[in-house]
Amino acid sequence: MYLQRTIDKELQKWAMEADRKPLLLRGARQVGKSSTVRKLAQQFRYFLEVNFEEQKTVHQLFSGDLSPLDLCNNLTILYGIPIIPGQTLLFFDEIQACPVAISSLRFFYEKYRELHVIAAGSLLEFALEELPSFGVGRIRSVFLYPFSFDEFLYAIGAEALSKSKAVASPEKPLPEPIHKKLIFHLKQFILLGGMPEVVSRFVGGSDLLACQQVLDDLILSLKSDFAKYKKRVPPLRIMEVFESVVLQTGNKFTFSKVTSESNHKQIKEALELLIMAGLAIPVTHTAATGLPLGATINPGRRKMLVFDTGICQRLQGMKLADFLFFDGFRAVNQGSIAELFTGLELVKYASAYQQKSLYYWQREKLNSHAEVDYIVQNQDDIIPIEVKSGTQGAMQSLFLFLKEKNKPFGIRCSLENYSQFDKIRVYPLYSISSFANKFTSSD
Repeated sequence: MYLQRTIDKELQKWAMEADRKPLLLRGARQVGKSSTVRKLAQQFRYFLEVNFEEQKTVHQLFSGDLSPLDLCNNLTILYGIPIIPGQTLLFFDEIQACPVAISSLRFFYEKYRELHVIAAGSLLEFALEELPSFGVGRIRSVFLYPFSFDEFLYAIGAEALSKSKAVASPEKPLPEPIHKKLIFHLKQFILLGGMPEVVSRFVGGSDLLACQQVLDDLILSLKSDFAKYKKRVPPLRIMEVFESVVLQTGNKFTFSKVTSESNHKQIKEALELLIMAGLAIPVTHTAATGLPLGATINPGRRKMLVFDTGICQRLQGMKLADFLFFDGFRAVNQGSIAELFTGLELVKYASAYQQKSLYYWQREKLNSHAEVDYIVQNQDDIIPIEVKSGTQGAMQSLFLFLKEKNKPFGIRCSLENYSQFDKIRVYPLYSISSFANKFTSSD
């Protein structure tokens, strides 16, 4: 069963372009890259899928001349599927297993651009690091993540709820019963996460407990991949760092909290490998003194987000009943899951054609602790976002930021209904797509 994804529309637009570039689908393992391509393939008369991990013999076709016409002729002979421009979708899956195939993509644009070509890979960033140039300007990268909350609502048949929150705003709150219904689905989604297999099982009738087993299977699969990352970092070290990222969610990542047996260099390299694999997403400190936000960062001060709330909560050992029926998130890891969810949603609603950078702010004066969870760019201005795990909580840091930076307004994300007061606009956690699409832009 295929569940609709936002990326489907982007792929359809690409397929209709007259002067298209080969697409390179990038993202963590098992986030749905292959499924989205197969869905698009239904619009074509022919579909040729080449999996470079499973089909080792096909590597030999890329060992010599990389002429697109010659490659296509040989692929047609090998697979018995015609490759006809406008009628065939050619899909190179797990392309990181054959780096020379990545290099061949540029020639499809230069010499055979009328053919629809898509490539995808799960540990693709590792292969790209080894290639000094893989066709910049001739290949279009598209980034895919686990399901967003909006995608989840459509998957479970709650389109009406999704549409109702799309027209709500701080000036026009939702009726309380609708608000509470959305909060309930939000908690379901945080427990499940957005991994396609988990969402599909839930939509197919599996309960939350059964889906936890699917999450356990996914976690084992992800950990088994650690051996493929890099030989100079032991898989055990990568596993330790990954588990530490989970435990330190919502806080500045501290190397000394990983394990006493690892040295700083190994931990740093393991962390960078997890970021490259898409399993960890950094949130970097910015002074937020101007734009772009990345111009005033401190790379040594970063938080780390696990790429999926379901994976995170499972590793943290959350109790489903306490989470679902408790009024807020405070009983669960002191609300860090709310901050995690917010950051992931900001990434998912950004442009699919770039990797969204996340930033936070912390006051740098001695003996004066103040921190704002996320800082985003709103065209030519800067907007602070503070996340609360329940319906209450002081906002001294947010007000301090607004005063020091002389900014027009800030955003509070919580379990409250839409509202506004002073210079604060309140958005429920389930509505991040509303302000992300409206206020944030690329930085």
